[in-house]
Amino acid sequence: MVTVINGDIINSRKLINQELWLKTLKKMLNEYGKTPKNWEIFRGDSFQLELKNPEEALFVALRIKALIKSTEIVKGNTRTTPIDVRIAIGIGEKDYDAKRVSESNGSAFVNAGEKFETLKKEKTTLAIKSPFPRFDAEMNLYFKLALIQMDSWSISSAELFTTILNHPDKIQTEIGSILGIEQSSVSGRFKRAFVEEILALEQMYRAKLKEIMP
Repeated sequence: MVTVINGDIINSRKLINQELWLKTLKKMLNEYGKTPKNWEIFRGDSFQLELKNPEEALFVALRIKALIKSTEIVKGNTRTTPIDVRIAIGIGEKDYDAKRVSESNGSAFVNAGEKFETLKKEKTTLAIKSPFPRFDAEMNLYFKLALIQMDSWSISSAELFTTILNHPDKIQTEIGSILGIEQSSVSGRFKRAFVEEILALEQMYRAKLKEIMP
């Protein structure tokens, strides 16, 4: 089984400088393979990524979410509201391996596509579809609860979360050094972003999926 992540940037057409988020997203996606074989960005604001290990899917989705929301969009001298992203995770088989990820096929690709099409209707920005309906129902409920916080992340909260995911072994003082802030400020952001709870959700996702994967 493989995982396919489909996503798009919310309200991207209102952005003055697309390159601000595009450059950083490309850099991150390059960590998971090469384009267009493993990932592609198309239509200017949509992307697709294939992962070999489904257990990594939520971690990668969280990285993308935090990365996009930490992008500072400046209009004149005014910092605007952080941009956001919709993400659908599809788990399943890969039946056809093409030179471009967008041309490959199988149930993982179908599940990601079908789930992505329902995100607006379901009024959510992160959801999953797999061969395991009970797992999907449980995880999608947890995602919705986590999104109450994640969708309202400030730029600084998302920036903190990005740094933590990029440096999982660093302690708070080291995270502060990377961000150029005091440890006390890291601790405050840590609580406001609900870092511990969201990381616990990511670990639970891995454990539950490992139990049911063939």
